Amino acid sequence: MLRRLNVGTVLAVLAVLAVLAVLATATATATATATATAAATTGAASADTVHRSDRGRLVSVQQTTTLAAKEDAAAALAAAGYDTGTVRFGVDAYRLVYRTVDPGGRPITASGLLVLPRGGEHELRTVSFTHGTASHRSDAPSSMVKAGFVSSPAITYASAGFAAVAPDYIGLGAGPGLHPWMDVPSETTASLDMLRAARAFVPRTGRALGHDVLVTGFSQGASAAMGLAQALQAGDDPWFRLQAVAPVSGAYDFQHAELPALLNSTLDPKSSVLYTAYLLVAWNRLHHLYDSPDEVFQAPYDSTVETLFDGSHTGPQLFAGTPDTIDALLTPHGFDMLRRPTGPLAKALRVADSTCDWAPHVPVRLYTADADEQAANTNTDHCEATLRSHGVNTTVIGLGTPDFAGSRHLGSNIAGTAAIVHWFSQLR
Repeated sequence: MLRRLNVGTVLAVLAVLAVLAVLATATATATATATATAAATTGAASADTVHRSDRGRLVSVQQTTTLAAKEDAAAALAAAGYDTGTVRFGVDAYRLVYRTVDPGGRPITASGLLVLPRGGEHELRTVSFTHGTASHRSDAPSSMVKAGFVSSPAITYASAGFAAVAPDYIGLGAGPGLHPWMDVPSETTASLDMLRAARAFVPRTGRALGHDVLVTGFSQGASAAMGLAQALQAGDDPWFRLQAVAPVSGAYDFQHAELPALLNSTLDPKSSVLYTAYLLVAWNRLHHLYDSPDEVFQAPYDSTVETLFDGSHTGPQLFAGTPDTIDALLTPHGFDMLRRPTGPLAKALRVADSTCDWAPHVPVRLYTADADEQAANTNTDHCEATLRSHGVNTTVIGLGTPDFAGSRHLGSNIAGTAAIVHWFSQLR
């Protein structure tokens, strides 16, 4: 989710903020942003109003990276702190821009990263990796021209022989508009349509995507992965076939696990401030939780916090522009709203917290770090219990206390990727 480490020119601010970002390559115009924001706010249309044949249609393709030999891929992963034990091939990486729908069901474009192995089988199994929290639009997989924290999982899977697909989500990367953070329905449609775009493009490289999709994701992307897995099992695209699910360090039960931990300061204080602010700002745009920021945010943040989450502010700006404690951020009404959700907030939380409430017909493993300081471990406990209530024999894999930039949460992405690529490689 979040991180705060200055590495050269970049402050890696957990997955909520900055992750080895390069210059933003967003293509949004002011008109497109306004249209997308209005669509997200009204939520008047259904995704079904957009013809299925247009969803996932390619708009543009740009090759962003070539790591020609397996030694190049291994060196890039090692430099980013990732395990290199499964590297078998060099890789080619592409940014795909494709058509999808926004949270209101209206047409919009989104982008994502596709990484292909330079060798191996003609027909490739696909791994879908959905990334953790980002606020600046360039902190998305397809914006990474080299291996970094957010793009290395895709490079890991591709270098092991898979086709790796990593959607940026709506409003990040090269997509217009504002990012609807933790909105599982739009994460699901963006992820499924990215798979469709990848399937359309891959034959141009002389390869093909097979039917099998292995689904994983980290932090915010853990819930997104569960949403995509449900859609695949339900047959939302009959070409693709769900093979396994392996989310890492998710906030699967925001109302009963994550929010109490954020509000009670049992997690990292600064992370709690940033996640809480992001949730209120992003969900107010979607669900109209408040009329004025001063209802939920204390001064002086009531006049600045919404602008901070506009996709153009960097990690250092977010850290500097927010308080260090949740008590300094929220008004009494803001606390009460989040502690006892009602109305639109309660309804939105029920949707966000439903990602484990189903019965997968494929193997499921939930990965978690001990004493995660950003995603409360009770999230995974609740997800496991819910899956078991549906008769699913879920395996929880403890990753111990992996560390990246002083964060067990971020470390779980690296450790989880190393464990999951081994597991996926064993499945046939």
